[in-house]
Amino acid sequence: MHTSENTNPALAVAAAAEHCLEIAATWLAWDGRPIVTDGENVWTPAKAARRIEDHLIDHLAEVEALLAGDVPDPSPWQGRAVTLDSDWARFTESDLSEARARWPRLARSYVNRYATAPGEWDVPRTPNWTLREIAEHVSEITWYAEQVGRLRFGDSAEIR
Repeated sequence: MHTSENTNPALAVAAAAEHCLEIAATWLAWDGRPIVTDGENVWTPAKAARRIEDHLIDHLAEVEALLAGDVPDPSPWQGRAVTLDSDWARFTESDLSEARARWPRLARSYVNRYATAPGEWDVPRTPNWTLREIAEHVSEITWYAEQVGRLRFGDSAEIR
């Protein structure tokens, strides 16, 4: 989602977090079987939730470092290629409640932080992206939620 020049680019992050929550609300119906996408990526609701949250945290730390004039730490996350044992856990009402508490708060941190530095949104930060580009990238967290997709009770996992 590309934002206009004067619109806070992090609003796209907040909208993406809300969209992810709409999809995640259906994950209580997960039957415990993996969902395979692109012929190689294994997904579970817990893995998608972990990746959404990791992505929000990682890039928020990057934004903070760039605004402080520091070099962002390289990401220690192992990404989507790794499925942790904990990713196989059921996605419960408590997990959804935690996501509803965390994801909007993290997304709002982007909105608030970007609001404090509108003159910095498009400053080149080579080799890093601009803050606008980072927000646009982070708004793509919906991709993780879409890998699991909207589930319904009685449906089974599938290969996509």
